[in-house]
Amino acid sequence: MVSGTFWAGRKVFITGHTGFMGGWLALWASRLGAEVSGYALAPPTEPSFFAAVGLERRVAHRLGDVRDGAALTGAMAAAGPEIVFHLAAQPIVRTAYAAPVDTYATNVMGTVNLLEAVRLSPSVRRVVVVTTDKVYDNQEWPWGYRESDRLGGKEPYGTSKACCEFVTDAYRQSYLTARGVSVATVRAGNIIGGGDWAADRLIPDAVRAFQAGRELVIRNPLSVRPWQHVLDMVKGCLMLAERLEPGAADGKGPWNFGPQAEECEPVGWIADRLVSLWGAGAAWRLADGERPYEAAQLRLDSARARGPLGWRPVWRLGRALDLSAGWYKQFYAGDDMAAASIRQIEENQNG
Repeated sequence: MVSGTFWAGRKVFITGHTGFMGGWLALWASRLGAEVSGYALAPPTEPSFFAAVGLERRVAHRLGDVRDGAALTGAMAAAGPEIVFHLAAQPIVRTAYAAPVDTYATNVMGTVNLLEAVRLSPSVRRVVVVTTDKVYDNQEWPWGYRESDRLGGKEPYGTSKACCEFVTDAYRQSYLTARGVSVATVRAGNIIGGGDWAADRLIPDAVRAFQAGRELVIRNPLSVRPWQHVLDMVKGCLMLAERLEPGAADGKGPWNFGPQAEECEPVGWIADRLVSLWGAGAAWRLADGERPYEAAQLRLDSARARGPLGWRPVWRLGRALDLSAGWYKQFYAGDDMAAASIRQIEENQNG
């Protein structure tokens, strides 16, 4: 469970708070009473979760680029946080293929700049860096990767995030542990939920297509992914940050957060479920033409998180899809999305 008292009054700094997962994390942390400061580019999409829930009114919002080390260091110094969550990234696989230099600059050097700002900060004591399940050297195994498995990748996005892991570990061992700063990385499964409008992600692509009366176009319907609701992932990050007692060893290092093996389903299965949830007129078809490399099998072993941390997904995949589709339907119906999102947070927190 997330502590009901730990977060009250704590100063929290989040990079990427204008994005999908960063927005949900900022909303939940502020709901718990934390003093949240955010540093990010403007929301990457229109619509956005950030605007839909009025997050600018709930956090200290600062526009900035993690590639600008001086600006990032200045923003962190002004915020004076105890806890840092690093989520700012270029997160799209196909965008990384098209723009590898920008992807490496943001994902690798952005992480270097973040950790350098932490090194120079007198206040920071806990750091959680969010990467991805794609950091592993994928062998197309039918079982889940463990935190001790080899990192690597065959494409720019995965390798950029693997580099983030190496950079974080180097800063932890070279500088931060000696200064009493506890650092962990989180390797997330494929997160879904309301408020994501990014391109080349299954749920947002489906919502855009169905809302416009078009067919959803799918690249690889047989690809298997570790799907989970964004709030299960956010809960894991909050629980891990609580565990990162300065000077303690048990929370440090990498952590996988993913669903049970039976919750890993192929893309086509998800698409069929979304078609059913959306209703009349929804449909999908296979994409034409060449498609870039993407792993066919990808699963995570989250035994570490389920053991000493006590984390587990609250919602099974069917419920996660129900909540995701329901959030978008409420948004397009003009409902109060801050209230709707807080209800989902409260359900997950109490689950």
